[in-house]
Amino acid sequence: MNDKPPKLTALCNGVLVGNVYGRSGGLEFIYDEGWRNAPGAYPLSLSMPLAAERHGHDKINAYLWGLLPDNERTLQQYARQFGVSVRSPTGLLEFMGADCAGAVQFVEPERVEKILADPMAAPEIEWLTEAEIARDLKAVRERGSLGAGSRKMGQFSLAGAQPKIALLEEDGRWGRPGGRTPTTRILKPPTGEFVGFAENEHLCLALARALDLGAVQSSVMKFEDEPAIVVQRYDRRLVRGTYHRIHQEDVCQALGMMPMGKYEAEGGPGIRSVIELLRDYSTRPSEDVDRFLGAIALNWIIVGTDGHAKNFALLHAAAGESRLAPFYDITSFLPYAEEPLHRVKLAMRIGREYEVRKIGLSDWKKLAGTAGVPHEELVGRVIAMIDGADQVLDQIESKTIDEGLDADVIHDLVGRIGTRLQVCRGTMAAT
Repeated sequence: MNDKPPKLTALCNGVLVGNVYGRSGGLEFIYDEGWRNAPGAYPLSLSMPLAAERHGHDKINAYLWGLLPDNERTLQQYARQFGVSVRSPTGLLEFMGADCAGAVQFVEPERVEKILADPMAAPEIEWLTEAEIARDLKAVRERGSLGAGSRKMGQFSLAGAQPKIALLEEDGRWGRPGGRTPTTRILKPPTGEFVGFAENEHLCLALARALDLGAVQSSVMKFEDEPAIVVQRYDRRLVRGTYHRIHQEDVCQALGMMPMGKYEAEGGPGIRSVIELLRDYSTRPSEDVDRFLGAIALNWIIVGTDGHAKNFALLHAAAGESRLAPFYDITSFLPYAEEPLHRVKLAMRIGREYEVRKIGLSDWKKLAGTAGVPHEELVGRVIAMIDGADQVLDQIESKTIDEGLDADVIHDLVGRIGTRLQVCRGTMAAT
């Protein structure tokens, strides 16, 4: 019996999934029986399978925290803005959970009826001017969060450490959606700490796509004088003129782990854990493991130090289909590192090593054993990626400069990656 009302109700594409309750021992998530028995139903998280109706505090708490920004400054700003505890994921999601990563919406129980009302009703959208978008980008760039006006619509929650906003883009217009209508683009302003970060991410995503790794589409835009990298959401799909949410979760959520432990060196998932997850749950495990290993190789090549478990995700669809999601948040640390990369570490260990300059051919061979693939195959794959990157870098450089990006930033980054490619080629040729 549930003698207390739920703290939050979970919806997926207008269907009741379950409720989050407060208990003496913490939180509990209870699936709705109709959802559990529905044809094609999928779990909220692989860590909370449909076979069990109830899931305890550790799993639902980790899942909810995984939906929130993992930036303490940003969380504190939102907690003050909404008048809730910064340590309460349900309190924060009460105001921010209407548009999360994946298909889920977490809403107050009293709002459920309104959101589940006539699905044919006109979508709630507050269309924005360029000046209003620039204002919001400036707010998250300077303060880490939007102002109080964000309480009325567009109550989004985006995980990750980098400040960002989510909006709906439709035929060149931009707006804050409400109700069932999802956001479709993520806008990330540059941070003062890392010069050229937006250009960096845009170019690295283009490189990943050129190497057939499957990465999100991005562009760099200016709203008045506020630049931002604009990323197309892969968890949204346009069907007959209406955007639908596609469910997803990051690797930490899928394994029931708190986002604070996203780095392997801090107890988070490593390469072996991700490969085991893909082999256990992916509908096409061989393809997804191959793509994942390609992403690991790319992060080593470009010195992508943020390739932790929260930057890999799985997409879930009806009838139990799960696939490794397109890659996102790919950046190179090369413009911000001192040569020769002393103490610069990757988020996941390759072989025996985290430190980029210490990773050698023997570590790639050891990783092949961990992954259960012939070492000749993995080494050959890495060498092919080095050669492939060398072949496409100039073309990507020209294209990004033609798009209006800062030429000096792009020249510097491409030059550093080009030099790094030669180092990587020498490493893989060692005997």
